[in-house]
Amino acid sequence: QVQLVESGGGLVLAGGSLRLSCAASGRTFSTSGMGWFRQAPGKEREFVAGISWSGTSTNYADSVKGRFTISRDNAKNTAYLQMNSLKPEDTAVYYCAGRAQPISIKRLSDVDYWGKGTLVTVSS
Repeated sequence: QVQLVESGGGLVLAGGSLRLSCAASGRTFSTSGMGWFRQAPGKEREFVAGISWSGTSTNYADSVKGRFTISRDNAKNTAYLQMNSLKPEDTAVYYCAGRAQPISIKRLSDVDYWGKGTLVTVSS
C-alpha cells in the first residue's frame, strides 16, 4: 500500500510557474509508476503526466507538452510536477497517482493509489 500527499498548489498569475510535490509513504514507491491528473470544476478528471519507476520513461497530455515536466526522486520517495507558462485553463485540483506496476501511468484505469489533491488556480 502507498499513501500519497500532494503539496505546492496555490494561486499564480498566467505565465507563471509552480512545482507540485507528491510525498509517498510505503516501501513500494521506488518500484511504482507515478502520475499526475487534474480535475477542473464541472469536468472529468484527466491525465496530465506519467513517469516510470526509474524515471527514464515519461508521457504527457498534449495540452501540457512543452510546459510541464514530471520527475521523481526515489531516495526521497517524492514525485514532482514542474508547471511553467501556466494558463487559466490549467486551473484545477491536481492529484498525484501511483500504480502497483513499475511502468508509467497513462490513463485513469492504470491508477491503484490516489492522493487527496492540491488546488492550482491560474489567474489572468
